[in-house]
Amino acid sequence: MSVKALHVIVEGRVHGVGFRAYVEGEAKQRALRGYVRNRSDGSVEAVFQGEEEDIQSMIVACHRGPRMALVKAVKTQDHPPGEWKGFGVWPTV
Repeated sequence: MSVKALHVIVEGRVHGVGFRAYVEGEAKQRALRGYVRNRSDGSVEAVFQGEEEDIQSMIVACHRGPRMALVKAVKTQDHPPGEWKGFGVWPTV
């Protein structure tokens, strides 16, 4: 088992639809560490750290999103592992 981290940007109608709370709940179900936050450009940013299969499952969940979301793109990039103790919602950047 190897731990990895992935930086994710989700584009589309992802503000004002409960996307951050959805991501937080899904990430916690998978015991992932990291964060999610809105970005001022209208996207949502997240870092997921954990087991590869849990991260890949989380990416699928990001494509789906909550009921009112309309996800147009999910961009991913490797990220250096961090020291996150859990998963949380961070302030907008």
